[in-house]
Amino acid sequence: MIRFSTLALLSASVLNASTLPAYAQTPVTQPPALAPTLPPAQVQPVPAVPLLVPIPPLSAAQEAWANGWLRGGAEQGLMARSKATASLTGDALVSAVLDRAKALSTGRVDTADFLEIWALRPERFDPRPGLAKAVAEDRLAQWVNALTPPYAGYDGLRKGLATYEAIRDKGGWPVLTATSAPMVVRARIALEDKSVTPTENLTDVLQRAQRRYGLNPTGLLDARTLAALNVSVDDRIAAIMANMERWRWMPRRLPVNRVQVNIAAAVLTVFQGDQPVTSMRAVTGSPQNATPMLTSSIHSIVVNPPWNVPMSIANRELFPKGRATLARQGYKIIKTPEGGERIVQPAGPNSALGRLKFDFANPFAVYLHDTPSRGKFASYDRLASHGCIRLEKPVSLAELMVASDPDLNGQIQTLIDAGKTQRVSLPQEVAVYLLYWTAFASSNGTMSFRADPYGWDKLLAAKIEASSRRVDPTALPSPTIASKD
Repeated sequence: MIRFSTLALLSASVLNASTLPAYAQTPVTQPPALAPTLPPAQVQPVPAVPLLVPIPPLSAAQEAWANGWLRGGAEQGLMARSKATASLTGDALVSAVLDRAKALSTGRVDTADFLEIWALRPERFDPRPGLAKAVAEDRLAQWVNALTPPYAGYDGLRKGLATYEAIRDKGGWPVLTATSAPMVVRARIALEDKSVTPTENLTDVLQRAQRRYGLNPTGLLDARTLAALNVSVDDRIAAIMANMERWRWMPRRLPVNRVQVNIAAAVLTVFQGDQPVTSMRAVTGSPQNATPMLTSSIHSIVVNPPWNVPMSIANRELFPKGRATLARQGYKIIKTPEGGERIVQPAGPNSALGRLKFDFANPFAVYLHDTPSRGKFASYDRLASHGCIRLEKPVSLAELMVASDPDLNGQIQTLIDAGKTQRVSLPQEVAVYLLYWTAFASSNGTMSFRADPYGWDKLLAAKIEASSRRVDPTALPSPTIASKD
């Protein structure tokens, strides 16, 4: 059994009286009071003002190295194409290096430009102390190498980006049709999958490609496979750039015991000791009801939960059915203190939440839960919920989370069978990450992709490009990398 341990996520000078003007220090003599007076105003403490760490002057060799490094923004997915950047010196160079360091550590796009539903926020990072030390010790390259996310997932994307940029620079790939010759199809797939051989059975080649795209591996050149193969190389590059940016939003140290949900792939993975130990299929939000990106901690499990139907769903989908129909389907209409009405589906085998609900704090009222509708788990298209995450194996997940409590270990199904609604607090809270990964590399470097159901890849890639141009006005104009359609 997995036993989760508690792990937390990671996170001058002060103006004093002698620095204030004389008039601000001199006590004011009050005139005789003719009437009751108010008590003297409380003097608020002067807030601390951080002192900027001074950056030593860069040597000529350091300036040359820094300028070369700045020209490599495309290698880290910060620009769609390599751009010519004028050489900088002095304060302008230092500012550019600090900006690039921050972009690599916490993301190019400012959080003020995030969508509200992108609730995953990078940690604060001040690159000045590190740069000052690197310049003083002449260790710029070592400092720079430590800026990017320390994860194989990020490094795999960086290498994949170089591969797809090389494909793009050679003219991309042809558009296939249902009547494309086998040799043309094989050659097209070989551009992405170097393991393809000229004599390999085309069915095997197609099945491997379909698995990389998250499609049903039929081995047939069907419509969905054609659509995946005909995604432009520029859009694949945009997806890689967007996923690299999301990696930069991640903390530099993850809890070794955690639950991760890939929203786009609709898969939940459990990690113990920083290693994946089990996974299951999930159903995540439809394109009209996107599941948010966020991090939180699962604190409790509700056994046999009733469903308090959100008003948005009640008004759009349930109230229009009429009261008689709702009553026949087992729903209850409850009066609210404000004089309105809400809908509750009592606990039971037909509850939309199934028999288990996993609660964690978040502003979107989403959670992980069971479901009586099991058919969707057999599908390769599992983005169909209202935003919450339905689980293929909720009992197994619950058992893992309570295994360290001798009173609860092995008792989840017994609690369910009792039929009583009750909340079970976890022995330790479990970190949960809802993430949107649409591009990732396998151990041999071959890239896999998932559809971009919410359109977030193209939007984020465009934001990265726009942000890079704003901070680098000397950059040459680049072609549009992807539309927002």
